[in-house]
Amino acid sequence: MRMSRLLSMLVAVLAATLLLAPQASALPAWPSVGQGASGPNVTTVQYLLRHHGHGISADGAFGSATRSAVVAFQSANGLTADGTVGSQTWPRLIVAVRQGSTGEAVRAAQTQLNRYGAGLAVDGQFGSGTDRAVRNFQSAHGLGVDGQVGPQTWQTLVGGGGGGNPSGYALPLDRSAASRGDYAGPHWNSTPAVDLIVSYVPAYAITATVADHFDSASCGIGLRLLRPDGSRFVYCHLSARSVADGASVSAGTRVGTTGDTGNSGAPHLHVEIRTSDGVARCPQPFLLAIYDGVAPPSLSSLPTSGCTS
Repeated sequence: MRMSRLLSMLVAVLAATLLLAPQASALPAWPSVGQGASGPNVTTVQYLLRHHGHGISADGAFGSATRSAVVAFQSANGLTADGTVGSQTWPRLIVAVRQGSTGEAVRAAQTQLNRYGAGLAVDGQFGSGTDRAVRNFQSAHGLGVDGQVGPQTWQTLVGGGGGGNPSGYALPLDRSAASRGDYAGPHWNSTPAVDLIVSYVPAYAITATVADHFDSASCGIGLRLLRPDGSRFVYCHLSARSVADGASVSAGTRVGTTGDTGNSGAPHLHVEIRTSDGVARCPQPFLLAIYDGVAPPSLSSLPTSGCTS
């Protein structure tokens, strides 16, 4: 009788332990990335191909050069050479990286971590900041927390939805490029806007949009990021654009390089937000919310004054 009672207690304890134990999340499917795609997953593919010796640009646009490199990689690894990076190609393409690693594969991992709000400089140096971001990501997604970007972490990174805050927005610059105070600063003239003083660094899409090229004497090389409702984010004084005119881009996609074109005076990125009625609104509250990792206010609620000097 006592043995039966003891066995019952052991079964109850074991069941409770299993119920309370953290459950690992099922891994997402590897995404299919092919010609015509754009965004962080494409940039990741390009960095990984560069690691494997293919001399292509990591511009986030899957064009003919990227497809040719994928076909060559697939052929060299005994895969079906269809030019699309899917469930058979990703496992061969990824490279395990950890603290102390350097190079293109680290840039690929940093690009992915930034989809989830890590705010890392994509510099190819796996230091303490990248290690901390990997461990935070692994912990949040039910993975073994070892700081290494191995197969399971890679699959969760590239197959997941990204979006490090509830809004699905990204900062227009690497987090290390501008401080919170920079995003809060007033614009120097009467147009509601913000000027981020940086020299020739990558600029990223704030949200999922369509890229619209334009140039003007005042703006220089410009880019409008058009939303379906007619509102847009406007970047001025770029030295170069990284996406095709009319291309669809996701939040965090590299869209250009900051510069000093047009009526500039010094290298910087000029950012405007305009609602569908064409009214310029102060971008500071919106960008500060993204910086703080909270949902930004609606564009129509942004003030039209009070953000100029």
